Amino acid sequence: MEEPEVKLVVQIPCYNEEHTLPATLADIPRQIDGVDVVETLIIDDGSTDDTIRVAKENGVDHIVVNPRNLGLARSFRRGLDACLKLGADIIVNTDGDNQYAGWDIPKLIQPILDGKAEMVVGDRQTDKVEHFSKRKKLLQRFGSGAVARLAGIDIPDAVSGFRAVSREAALKLNIVSSFSYTTEMLIQAGKKHMAVASVPVETNEKTRESRLFKSIPSFIQKQVSTMVRMYAMYQPLRVCFYLGTILSLIGLFPIIRFIILYALGNGAGHIQSLVIGGVFLVLGFIAYMFGIIADIVNFNRQLIEIMLEKVRRLELGEGENR
Repeated sequence: MEEPEVKLVVQIPCYNEEHTLPATLADIPRQIDGVDVVETLIIDDGSTDDTIRVAKENGVDHIVVNPRNLGLARSFRRGLDACLKLGADIIVNTDGDNQYAGWDIPKLIQPILDGKAEMVVGDRQTDKVEHFSKRKKLLQRFGSGAVARLAGIDIPDAVSGFRAVSREAALKLNIVSSFSYTTEMLIQAGKKHMAVASVPVETNEKTRESRLFKSIPSFIQKQVSTMVRMYAMYQPLRVCFYLGTILSLIGLFPIIRFIILYALGNGAGHIQSLVIGGVFLVLGFIAYMFGIIADIVNFNRQLIEIMLEKVRRLELGEGENR
């Protein structure tokens, strides 16, 4: 019996990348050991330049066009859906600004080919990247550590967009963020018990300023909100338990203070401590109740995700396993 063909599709979200796209495409190897077919796909995110024309001139196999700019996360999600419909067994995502070294794709997908991982993230080794500022390196290290703790997986470069996913992993992913898919993807992978690996990769010289990293406060706010939202989505009871416990402990201090003062015969003038403490205890109790309700909703979300995966398989003409 013949081994089935292994198809790799490299997807490239693009927004006004006419100048950098040719170099990005030129770095992508078309012959890789263990892979029978290598194809490229760009997701044009409402570009106003000649990105589409340049893509066609440079031999891109498939083009997905967003009529208007939808953002990186939504473009990534559209790319995943398109790659699945094209029959991709492995999907690699890279950036159109030629930040990542395309020649490292064979190394990036090897853990998937070996059956050791369902998702592989390229580690840029940011401490060695000269054009990264000290603040950016510090933020990257802190952010990756936070994501690792939230997701329960050890990934040194959590925000790297150079990553590979198997077909099975792609079928299970549901990207809902509108900002960045990178942290959300890892938290989902961790909570869904996927095998995630990291491999060191090279980077090219800087070609333009980052469009995600417009200002440090804005970037931090968006990344933190994404991480908190995703963690709360998958661990609502734990989040509400911690919140309820903190509120309850805050409420206990003024109540204990009132009790001590009352025992000393001086409680009449400190009734406000009892009121404030009672308010915080009630808020803590409400947080616990929200946690129970959210946990029930979380089970319903898991059922919906199972249904979504089955619908995807039906749309793609697949059974439970390909």
